[in-house]
Amino acid sequence: MNLIIRLLLNALAVFVLAHLLSGVDVDGYLGALIVAVVLAILNLLVKPLLIIFTLPVTIMTLGLFLLVINALIILLADKLLDGFGVSSFWTALLFSILLSILQSILHSLFKEKKE
Repeated sequence: MNLIIRLLLNALAVFVLAHLLSGVDVDGYLGALIVAVVLAILNLLVKPLLIIFTLPVTIMTLGLFLLVINALIILLADKLLDGFGVSSFWTALLFSILLSILQSILHSLFKEKKE
């Protein structure tokens, strides 16, 4: 159940940011849900490989290259999905930063309290 709630919150974050940023387009809330699922799969499968391959660069930039990897994941999702579009690399970078911030806020608001 927790996974479904997290995916719905991520879809909400994608939907909100698509309306706030002019270079990002998504086809409705169902499209945002599909984008959230694809981003979750890409973050699970592709991102660890990219981190391993770019480890020297990531260390030299003190971890800032991870922002570039996040933007590349967003651009890959753009290429894989028809209902999702990002206009440029810089828009993808800004989208990934804002998406991370908004996801953190939403997940902290709906966090279950452990007893």
